[in-house]
Amino acid sequence: MSNNQTTTSAHHPAHVHQFDSMEQQNEVASFGMWVFLLTEIMMFGGLFAAYLIYRIKFYPAFVAGSTSISVAWGFANTLVLIGSSWTMAMGVWAAQQGKRKAQVWFILATMVLGAAFLGVKAKEYYDKYEECHIPGHIIGKEFNAWGGCKVGDPSMGNIAEEIRDAKHHGDPSIPENSAIETAKQTQIFFSFYFAMTGLHATHMLIGLGVLTWLLFRAKRGEFGPEYYSPVENVGLYWHFVDIVWIFLFPLLYLISRHQHHG
Repeated sequence: MSNNQTTTSAHHPAHVHQFDSMEQQNEVASFGMWVFLLTEIMMFGGLFAAYLIYRIKFYPAFVAGSTSISVAWGFANTLVLIGSSWTMAMGVWAAQQGKRKAQVWFILATMVLGAAFLGVKAKEYYDKYEECHIPGHIIGKEFNAWGGCKVGDPSMGNIAEEIRDAKHHGDPSIPENSAIETAKQTQIFFSFYFAMTGLHATHMLIGLGVLTWLLFRAKRGEFGPEYYSPVENVGLYWHFVDIVWIFLFPLLYLISRHQHHG
């Protein structure tokens, strides 16, 4: 270690002894985060590949399942996450500039937007619970997408009916038995829907936990021009989670909606 490096970096309270300088420490932390994100890409990539394979195999069922979820809620969550990416980026900028108050506010804003995303997702999950569209029979309601989910309202969650209903862009010429079979196969779509969005939401929860940790440290003024790698790395993680949603939204909500016929 050079005398110059010892003088400039060893006095910083965040400097760890095994690194020659703060610059080296920050580079190693950044490299470690990119390696971690690479493993995340492989994990989500496997899910995306499986989803696309099953979508090809059970195309009508995936179209019907996708049509049953709300584009409006999905689009709202997309806007929320885009906003959270901006506030997170501004939080990194504030840390780099040594603006403590701005750091705190931008990190807090990111947390609020992240919590809003999870709130919307909880609303979507509750709607699917009410419609009996949760796969299996693990939470008190058996999966049912062909009528009979709610006594007195056979149309609730009735995907088979929607497949044949012209008002829902369906095709009345499709035989009832065929529509029911397709509706039953939507359980495969919903299995992917809950697995993919649930894994994504879990990452959001982890991100909120880490942001809480950052918030307390930012309040203490620990980040500045010499040391901001924790904020930057959490920002990379947050942007990655946002990018995953940018892929999930069209795959789950937008592709081939309202094409029951054909």
